[in-house]
Amino acid sequence: MNGTELTYRKTAAAGASGFGLLVALCDTLAGDLRRAAAAERSNDIEQRVREVNHALLVVAHLEDWIARGSGGELADQLRAFYEGLRRKMIAAQAKRSAEILEQQMESVLKLRRIWHDLDVRTASVSAVPSWAHAPGFSSIASQQFEARASSWSA
Repeated sequence: MNGTELTYRKTAAAGASGFGLLVALCDTLAGDLRRAAAAERSNDIEQRVREVNHALLVVAHLEDWIARGSGGELADQLRAFYEGLRRKMIAAQAKRSAEILEQQMESVLKLRRIWHDLDVRTASVSAVPSWAHAPGFSSIASQQFEARASSWSA
């Protein structure tokens, strides 16, 4: 990752919602997997190992995020997804398979699309309507609305 890309990602993450952060992590994970597959195809084992190791670190962060949450069916499904993803990345390393890495990248991109769609929907729901700023409307109510809408985390 070059300096411009890192700066862009830091700036994007600073203003991101919970879903937006998940989208950014999925982007990072998919990029790691894409670069790992390319490294495998060019027989650059050292680069492939670096990329897969970073991808495994991102998966560990995502799993930790779930562990700190409240649980439930979604948490169980995400845990199973990340466990399978980790297993398949390790298998891809052992088999030296760029195809397995690319398949996992596609799975991550599908999950990314879901998080992105939820981010867009949440942003449109959590936007404070213009009438909320009218004289007489309680600023406390407006703050409570914004706090509830942005307090979700995975």
